[in-house]
Amino acid sequence: MKSFCVLTAVVISATTLLGQDTAGVGTLNGIVTDSSRNPVAGARVCVESTARCAVTGEKGAFRITEVRSGNYRLEVIAAGQLPIFSEAVSVRAGLEGSVEVSLPDLGTVKQTVTVSDSAFTAQEEVKTSNFLVQRYEIFKAAGAQQDVSRYIQTLPGVATGTEDFRNDLIVRGGSPLENLFLVDNVEIPNINNFANFAAAGGTTSILDADLIRDVTFLTGGFPAPFINRTSSVLQIAQREGSREAFSGRVSLGSAGVGLILEGPLRKDRGSWVFSGKRSFLDAFTKDIGLGGVPVNYNFNTKALYDLSPRDRVWLVNFTGVDSIRLGATDTQREADPDRDPELDLLDIRYEGWRTATGVNWQRLFGTRGVGLLGLSHSEASVSQSFKDLLKFGLSAASVPELIAATPILFRENSREGETTIKYDLTGYLPLVEKIQVGGSFKTFRIRYNTEQPFGQDSPYSAIQNVNPFFLRQNLLAYQTGAYLQSTRNLTPRLNLTWGGRFDHYQVIEKSRFSPRLGLSYRLTEKLSLRSSYGIYYQQPLFLVIETFPQNRGLNPIRANHYVAGVSYALRPTVRFTFEAYQKDYSNYPASTQFPSFSLANAGDTFAVADLLLPYTSGGRGRVRGVEFFLEKRFRERWYGQTNVAFSRTRHAGLDGILRPGTYDYPVIFNLVGGYQINSKWDLSTRFVYLSGKPYTPFDENLSSQQNRGVFDLNRVNGMRAPDYLRLDVRVDRTFTVRGKPLLLFVGVQNATDRRNIAQAAWDRQRNEVRFNRQLGIFPLIGLDWKL
Repeated sequence: MKSFCVLTAVVISATTLLGQDTAGVGTLNGIVTDSSRNPVAGARVCVESTARCAVTGEKGAFRITEVRSGNYRLEVIAAGQLPIFSEAVSVRAGLEGSVEVSLPDLGTVKQTVTVSDSAFTAQEEVKTSNFLVQRYEIFKAAGAQQDVSRYIQTLPGVATGTEDFRNDLIVRGGSPLENLFLVDNVEIPNINNFANFAAAGGTTSILDADLIRDVTFLTGGFPAPFINRTSSVLQIAQREGSREAFSGRVSLGSAGVGLILEGPLRKDRGSWVFSGKRSFLDAFTKDIGLGGVPVNYNFNTKALYDLSPRDRVWLVNFTGVDSIRLGATDTQREADPDRDPELDLLDIRYEGWRTATGVNWQRLFGTRGVGLLGLSHSEASVSQSFKDLLKFGLSAASVPELIAATPILFRENSREGETTIKYDLTGYLPLVEKIQVGGSFKTFRIRYNTEQPFGQDSPYSAIQNVNPFFLRQNLLAYQTGAYLQSTRNLTPRLNLTWGGRFDHYQVIEKSRFSPRLGLSYRLTEKLSLRSSYGIYYQQPLFLVIETFPQNRGLNPIRANHYVAGVSYALRPTVRFTFEAYQKDYSNYPASTQFPSFSLANAGDTFAVADLLLPYTSGGRGRVRGVEFFLEKRFRERWYGQTNVAFSRTRHAGLDGILRPGTYDYPVIFNLVGGYQINSKWDLSTRFVYLSGKPYTPFDENLSSQQNRGVFDLNRVNGMRAPDYLRLDVRVDRTFTVRGKPLLLFVGVQNATDRRNIAQAAWDRQRNEVRFNRQLGIFPLIGLDWKL
C-alpha cells in the first residue's frame, strides 16, 4: 500500500503542472491496401463529417493533420470506385494516430458500402470462433491493466485461472498450456513476465499495449497454417512507428514507468518504434508483504522498411527480464487474514529472462498472391530455488541463518532455445480461388539443470518424498511441418475451406496428419451459418518428456474440434454470434502413479515440480458448450461486448473415470464496455461472473497426521468453491500540459471488495484447512504523456 501512496503523490504532483485545458487536434497517418495487401495509390481519404482529406501516395500512405479529437469514420474513394467507409478510429489531441484500411475486392463492389466487422474480423478461411480486438479496447479497458491476455480473458468461453495476479488463458475448458502466441508472424512460447517452462501464463505481459495495432483470437476450429496447439491461437499485430517525425512519450502506472520512442527511416521508406518499461516498487520498498518485491524490465522493438513497392521487411524483438524473492523474513508482520501464512515457512527465489527476435520478408506477386518468409529465434532462461523451512525441523537464531541451513527441495537453472524458419504462400487461382501452402522447420537447443533431490510431498500421495530426480540434459531436437489449404465459393452463398497439415515430432519420434474443414453459408447479407472441424496435435512439454525416461514414449496430445454456429450483423458495428462446440481429447499425459491425475488439469501454476511426474498417454477428456456473444464497435461514443457461455468439462486419468476438470466452469458471463463522455473524459467498466471452480478436498485425518495436505482421492474435483464475481471500473481524463496531451487514468479493481476464493490449502502452522482468497479492492492509477 505504501507504494501506491507514493505513486498517487507522484501523479497528483504532475497534475499541478496542468495549463489551460483544451480539446486540441491530432493527426492521422495511415495506409490503404486492397484485398491482396497491395498499396492503393491515388485514393481519396476523408475524415467523415469534416473537410479534412488527403490522397494516398504511391505506397498507399496518407496523412491528415489538424483533426479535432474524437471518433471518426474514414471515407475512402479509390479511382473509379464507390465510397468505402472504415470503422470508427479515435483521434487524440496532440497525438499521431496510425491506421491501416484494408479494402474488400473493389471489383465486386456495386454500391456504396461500409467495411463492416465481418470484413475486419478474420480472413475468409477462418469460419468459426474468431474475435478481433482493437488497441483501444486493451489500452483503456477496466481491469485489464493494459495486458492483452487479461483483456482476452473477457471473451466467450475464456476463464481466469486460480489466481487474479496470473493472466493464464483457459479457453473452452482447455489447459493454459494449449494456446499458441504469434506476434508479427513470430511465435513466442510465453509472452509474460515471471514465466516458467511448465506454464504459458505469468503475471503481466511483456508486450506494450500501446504498440499493438489489433489482436485476432481464434478459439476453435482454426485452419491448417497454425501449428502444435490444441485450444487457441492469439495473433498480435503491432503498429508501425511514425513515418513523419521523431516523437516520444512517457507513461507511469501500476506496471511501472515506460518510455516509447519512434521515428521514420530514410524518407518515408520505413519506420521504427521502441518501448521500454521497468517496474518501480523496489524504489519505495524492499518487501511488499511477501518477503520481497518483484522487479521486471520489458523491451519491445519494431523496425519496418519498404525495399520496393512489392517488398517489405520488418524486424521485431520482445524481451522481458524479471526477478523476485518470496518467503520468510525477520520482519514482524501485521495481522492480515488474507495473507497466505505458508509464505512464512518458505524461501523461494526466482530470476528469469525471455527474448524473441524475428525478421520477416513479405513479397507481393501482383494481384496473384503474397509470400511471407520468416526467420525467428526465441530463448528463455529460468533460475529458481525452493526451500521448506519447516520440513527438516531445523532451528536457528534468525531467519537468514535458518534459510542458509535448510537444504534445497527444488532447484532449476535451465534454458530453452527455439529457432524457426518458415514460408507461407497465398495465391489466387481461377479454379481454386484461394490456395495457401507453407512449411516450417524448428530446431530446439535445450539445457536442463533441474533437481528434486528429496522428492516431492505430492498431495496425491499418502507417502512423502516421492519422485526424486536429477535432470542434467543437453538436448538438440527438431520439428517439421507443412500444410496445404484451399478456400473457394461452391455457390454464390456457400464457401468451403479444406486442407490439412503434416507434422513430425523428432524427440518422441512421432508423425501426425491433421485434416481441417470449414463451411460458411450466407442466408442473407447479414445472417450466415458457419461450421468447422479439425484434428489438432500438440507435443507434450520438453521438460515433461525429459524428466523421467518413460516419458519419452508419450504421444502427441490429440483434440478433435467440432464447431457450428450463426453470425448476425445487426448493424455495421454490431455483431451477434451463437456457437455450439465439442472438443474430444485423447492421448493426454496421465500419471502412472496417481490414476486420477491428468496433465489436462494443470498449467496455471508457478510450482513446476507439481507437473513433473512419470506419465503415459492414457488420459482422455471431453468439453461441450454453447456461447452467446454480442459486440458493438467504437462508434457513437461507446463500445462494448457481453457474452455468456455454458459448458461441461470432463477429464479422466488412467482410472478411466470422467470427472469435472480443474477448468470446468459451467457458466461464464462477461460484460465489458466503455463510454466517451466528451473529448476529455472516458469511462470503462468490466463485470465477470464464473461458476465455482472444482477442487479436491483433503483427507483431513491423514493430512492432520502428516501436517501437510493429502487429497481425498475418493472425491477428486468433487467440491466447488463459491462463485466468482468481480467488478472493475476505470476513468480517463485528458489534459494539455505545455501544449502536450497528458492522459490520467484512475481505476478500481474488484470495486465491491468481494473476497473470492483462490484455492483450498493446508495451513501447516495451524494444521488445518485454509481457503486462500483472491485480491480484494485494489486501486490503479497512471498517466501517459507525449514528449
